[in-house]
Amino acid sequence: MKATGIVRRIDELGRVVIPKEIRRTLRIREGDPLEIFTDREGGVILKKYSPIGEMGEFARQFADGINKTSGHITLISDRDAILAVAGGSKKEYMDKGISQDVERIMSERKSIQLNGEKLIPILSEEDDAEEYSCQTVVPIISEGEPIGAVIVVDKAKNTTMGEIELKVAQVAASFIGRQMEQ
Repeated sequence: MKATGIVRRIDELGRVVIPKEIRRTLRIREGDPLEIFTDREGGVILKKYSPIGEMGEFARQFADGINKTSGHITLISDRDAILAVAGGSKKEYMDKGISQDVERIMSERKSIQLNGEKLIPILSEEDDAEEYSCQTVVPIISEGEPIGAVIVVDKAKNTTMGEIELKVAQVAASFIGRQMEQ
């Protein structure tokens, strides 16, 4: 554990406020679910809960199926990071934070498909938009809320994506969203 030097008191209702700086750094938004753990030394650990993270192996298999069908790099993310990778370097993508552009697409609940034009960065850590020749991003919606995205990208020059890639990503996002509701 890393000490922050911040101390907060528990109020009469048993609540404690997580400081804004920590919420911003850890990308915790109002309404986000948190898991509560305890350690052997009596510490309390709060961890951001990812419902899609619980379906890790399922998401990996789904990404692999899309990759084998389309031949494109396939990523599945929750609202914060990439959880499954197929067809690309796991080291390059796995557990990396998603960009604000991908977050915005999820929040707007709209799918996008870009071919060669002004592409968006997928990862938050670097401006990786120039790496891609085409991309499709489809939000995963569960119980009316965006919980992640199916992202299909390709780096090969002169490669484009069409209606088929968009539909495959939409079907995958819809299926994952429905699985989360059960």
